[in-house]
Amino acid sequence: MSECFSKHFIKNGETLDQEGFNDDDIKKGKSVYEVIRIIEGVPLFFKEHMDRFLNSTSLIGKEILIGREEIENTIAKLVDIEARRNGNIKIVFNYGAEKDNWYIYFLKHFYPTEDMYQEGVDTILYHGERENPNAKVINQGFREQVNQVIKDKKAYEAILVDRNGHITEGSKSNIFMVYENKVITSPGELVLPGITREKIISVIKEAGIEFSEERFHYKEINKLQGLFISGTSPKVLPIKTVDDYFFQSSKNEIIRTIKSLYDQKIAADIQRDK
Repeated sequence: MSECFSKHFIKNGETLDQEGFNDDDIKKGKSVYEVIRIIEGVPLFFKEHMDRFLNSTSLIGKEILIGREEIENTIAKLVDIEARRNGNIKIVFNYGAEKDNWYIYFLKHFYPTEDMYQEGVDTILYHGERENPNAKVINQGFREQVNQVIKDKKAYEAILVDRNGHITEGSKSNIFMVYENKVITSPGELVLPGITREKIISVIKEAGIEFSEERFHYKEINKLQGLFISGTSPKVLPIKTVDDYFFQSSKNEIIRTIKSLYDQKIAADIQRDK
């Protein structure tokens, strides 16, 4: 099944039918990408996503193919063409051996159900590291390996553990933990600096909740009061299990407060950009 989930996609400024989308094209050479959630027709936290996207491009030593304004206008064009007010849009800069191309298209998305927010989700530990964690670069081999383990274990997400035994991030998300009434997450240099992650950190600090970025060993996971996933689609999603460890994360007051405040921040951003 094609990654392009819309009837149309835009390549180098040209609107094309979905049948013309070739997934292999963005796997050749080097591809940098960004996924933005569209809510009520508005790209959520657009400026922050663009800052990260262009930073990812510079981290691999490449030049941007189009600027922020053209990206924003193309997103608006695709939203209108597809008549989709909500969903996830992917932007890809593909640097090929012969030619560079850029793409913008809708992805198939999965947003957590209300039950998942109320009860939490199941996760697993996965010992592995992403190459160049600060850059959002397509690494198909690593992604396929992790996805297969997630599928086999019937988990929602895999929590990555580095070679030193420290929890870093989720395979497609960031991870926050509550330890002795303090919220902790892996240091920024070890993870993808997610936009949701940045917004959550600001929410935590604004609320006066104790917080730190620090390394946390996976063998200490039983000492946690709770954990949650953060990301474009899940937003703030409590974790119920990590392998055989059970947590009442969805009932933890610190996590509940963060979730509520983050939802308010989303509403304010969407309202401002309307």
